[in-house]
Amino acid sequence: MTFGNRKMRLNVFTNGTNVYGDECFLADFIDGYDPKVHTCELEVEEKEQEALAVKEGSPPWTYQTDTLPVEIDSGTKPSLESPPSVELKELPKHLKYAFLGENDTLPVIIASNLEVAQEEELMRVLKAHKAAIGWTIADLKGISPSIVMHKIITSEDAKPTRETQRRLNPNLREVVKKEVIKWLDAGIIYPISDSAWVSPTQVVPKKSGIQVVKDEQGEQIATRPVTGWRVCIDYRKLNAATSKDHFPLPFIDQIIEKLSGQKYYCFLDGYSGYNQIAIHPDDQHKTTFTCPYGTFAFRRMPFGLCNAPATFQRCMMSIFSDMVGESLEVFMDDFSIFGPSFDSCLNELEKVLKRCVETNLVLSWEKSHFMVQEGIVLGHVISDRGMEVDKAKIRVISSLPPPKNVKGVRSFLGHAGFYRRFIKGFSVITKPLCNLLLKDVPFDFTDECLQAFHVLKEQLVKAPILQPPDWSKPFEIMCDASDTTIGAVLGQRVDKKPVVIYYASKTLSEAQLNYTTTEKELLAVVYALDKFRSYIWGSKVIVYSDHSAVRYLMEKKDAKPRLIRWVLLLQEFDLEIRDKKGCENVVADHLSRIPLEGVDDPSEINERFPDEDLLAVSTYVAPWYAHYVNYLAKGAIPSHWTRKRRQQFLSQVKQYIWDEPDLFKIGADQMIRRCVPETEVLEILIHAHSSACGGHFSGNKTGYRVLSSGFYWPTIFKDSCEYARNCINCQRMGSISKRDEMPLNPILVVEVFDVWGIDFMGPFPNSNGFLYILVAVDYVSKWIEAIATRTNDHSVVCKFVQSNIFARFGVPRVIISDGGSHFKNFNFGKLLKRYNVNHRIATPYHPQTSGQVEVSNRQIKEILMKTVRTDRKDWSSKLDDALWAYRTAYKTPLDTTPYRMVYGKGCHLPMELAHRAYWAIKTVNANYDEAGRARKLQLNEIEEIRDQAYECASAYKDKLKKVHDAKIKKKNFEVGQKVWLYNSRLKLFAGKLKSKWMGPYVVRRVGRFGDVDIQDERTNKQQTVNGHRLKPYLEGNDINNLELDKVGYILRPVDDEET
Repeated sequence: MTFGNRKMRLNVFTNGTNVYGDECFLADFIDGYDPKVHTCELEVEEKEQEALAVKEGSPPWTYQTDTLPVEIDSGTKPSLESPPSVELKELPKHLKYAFLGENDTLPVIIASNLEVAQEEELMRVLKAHKAAIGWTIADLKGISPSIVMHKIITSEDAKPTRETQRRLNPNLREVVKKEVIKWLDAGIIYPISDSAWVSPTQVVPKKSGIQVVKDEQGEQIATRPVTGWRVCIDYRKLNAATSKDHFPLPFIDQIIEKLSGQKYYCFLDGYSGYNQIAIHPDDQHKTTFTCPYGTFAFRRMPFGLCNAPATFQRCMMSIFSDMVGESLEVFMDDFSIFGPSFDSCLNELEKVLKRCVETNLVLSWEKSHFMVQEGIVLGHVISDRGMEVDKAKIRVISSLPPPKNVKGVRSFLGHAGFYRRFIKGFSVITKPLCNLLLKDVPFDFTDECLQAFHVLKEQLVKAPILQPPDWSKPFEIMCDASDTTIGAVLGQRVDKKPVVIYYASKTLSEAQLNYTTTEKELLAVVYALDKFRSYIWGSKVIVYSDHSAVRYLMEKKDAKPRLIRWVLLLQEFDLEIRDKKGCENVVADHLSRIPLEGVDDPSEINERFPDEDLLAVSTYVAPWYAHYVNYLAKGAIPSHWTRKRRQQFLSQVKQYIWDEPDLFKIGADQMIRRCVPETEVLEILIHAHSSACGGHFSGNKTGYRVLSSGFYWPTIFKDSCEYARNCINCQRMGSISKRDEMPLNPILVVEVFDVWGIDFMGPFPNSNGFLYILVAVDYVSKWIEAIATRTNDHSVVCKFVQSNIFARFGVPRVIISDGGSHFKNFNFGKLLKRYNVNHRIATPYHPQTSGQVEVSNRQIKEILMKTVRTDRKDWSSKLDDALWAYRTAYKTPLDTTPYRMVYGKGCHLPMELAHRAYWAIKTVNANYDEAGRARKLQLNEIEEIRDQAYECASAYKDKLKKVHDAKIKKKNFEVGQKVWLYNSRLKLFAGKLKSKWMGPYVVRRVGRFGDVDIQDERTNKQQTVNGHRLKPYLEGNDINNLELDKVGYILRPVDDEET
């Protein structure tokens, strides 16, 4: 702010929180925050600073070191522009990280058991819609207000309240400060000075799950440790005056039943979901909150508003209304996509992500799991097996100590009651514990209560897997009644075997305790039908009960009104009553079929003896150092050795020490190493190369590791190199270079405009709405055509080819492109087929196939980079100039310019007029005969120019091929050979821990021009790749499948020459 000739910097966040003296005046708050207004530096002399200082408290203006800076700019940009560095936590075995950006950026979590082809398809979908995923709060764009806006409708007689801020200690003030800066930086809140509604800020602890610890007396107690702090706004008074929105939330059990039994799932979670929904401008001031740094209002919906859940659910239903119930279930910001197969689930995922991009809905990268086969939804584990309890929660419940008071009993029953549908006879088991919750009952945790406590925990641990209902099959209900409780089991039969869908039980009220035994059994039937009404309505129901009880209900005359109501209830259903005696063991029989916990594949017990060949004893072969041992132990030397051999041996034996049963060698570095027999070589190499500390280094480094570990044998480095060369894991790594390329195969000489290459460049920064450049280049003349486009779809390609190629240069013979969907589609193929144009697709991940268009793209891009402004937003207006410069530039392969080769003359440039070139100053020839002869001469020159260009191009290609082929390694592939395939996707989407080579694959065909057909033996999928991406597969042991105590040994006889 400027005061005369003085400039001061005003901090609006500390204004109003300090006491000011008479020397300074108090400025009002600034409603709108504009960074450009507050960028001036403080230019006040030291003495003037002291004169203006406030006696008590901090001044409203300070230097750059203020506690909360005016220019709040954390430098955070959207993740797609500047990928952030995020923490990668350890994942369960069935999950792994994948990366959508370069250099291991933009991580997502996917299933770890996907096949290579499946993972590639999933990554293709995720990368195409990565705008739907958020990694930081800066990625939140906000859902369009046209879809939903949160309104806070207060009652007419509601009186606004302005609450004062609450005291916070310095640590909590710092927590509030960071949160306010984060919200300001993301545009979620803004400073406000005048509001009738003001709510206070409250900092509450973030607590972890329940943990069992020992108190000071050594007794176990349940507690929830504090792991952090959360900034909340206390909107209780605003909520009390707000008219409630009664938009319904879905039933959790129905969502779980719909999801269970599927093969693949995608569990998605919104990134700070509430903060993505805008608040109506007229209601934003009602969200005003006060804190030590000022008063602020929310632009986006915060947590704590009473109608926020209903607004969010309405928003999700509006966005995904055509998908919910079919392939998607939504509960608040939890989205669950499901499908019976990988392809169906992936298709639905692509639809959901596309919808998210269209509506600016952002998903959390850390909480979203893609294409998994099981997961936790709303506290339940769902998979194709059915629905289960969350074992993590059960472990916490089972570790709880017995409760010490009524609050502890209520808490325990609340946790256990969440899974009551999984427990048969829940009410019977918990009856003693429920009695402790009755009014005016003293707390006495008896042995009966303790037994119920332990039984309930055991039942939770052994909870069965429940199956989702099949609406095409009849339901079965078994009912039971005791003196104090009634229970029911809802089930169906799958392959003639009973499966449980739901357990239900209820404690009888005081009035119901007085019912007769028959009435209690009837009550159990009525309770079951009422409890399971949503399942069995409209379906056939088989109820197993006592015939006499039902007959009593149907035939009783002058029945009580209660029995009449029961009869009317039974008549609503399609019932079939069966005798209870024939199925008394159905539930017990079903429970006996529940698989044991932790046993995923209960195999038969193998009582056969191992194969006889495993017990065979290998013939003993003397180790390589046998002669040294014989000499050191007995002084024996083979008699057939020559004198020279004896002298050499006696010179070497001085380096060995015999310490039975081992032989040691003193090395040149004076280190004593144990001599290793051939039977131990492989195991030592495995430890030195492939163990946890091996690191899979090269053969020489592996050999040096063996030496430094104190072991020796004569061929140590040779064996180490051979072992490392054949290591399967090492073969999967290693880079690919130009030396691995295949021989160069130039395109044969053709006529001008017969062969065109076409490709897209971009996306570039938005330039007048344009994002891409569509480029086409003639392979002979190097003439280039290009236009700026807004999209990169097939309609743009078809229009460009017709107007820029066909209409101007005629119909070519061949068009070469990559395999992108904008080129490889029905409409473009139909257009080329109509004009009888051959469409050639470049080999995937081998841009050299369409090398000419790649070179042209690079040169056009370089021209634009040197001519556009610093903001790069004017490239579309510079594109025509770039094409002009390219067409008139000298090309070495042609020995001329593309313009001269096409038109037979040089292009007239502006500098020729400015500096008076010959053609610019000569007079116009009006003689028709002379002009005709000159034109005829030009036409003849065109043919000469083209013939010369053909010869130059041919010589240039031959020279280039000779130089190229001299630098590469010879690679010959044969049909049936096993090869590795280089994962070229890593160049585009890097993954630090991903294998660089995939396979092995089997060669099925070897082409003349470096193309090779390979087949994956696991999936029988066949593909064509360039030999550049292949290398031979060396047969070797896969160390991941070896156990060190079961490794076979390499035995070879002693060679006298070696010793």
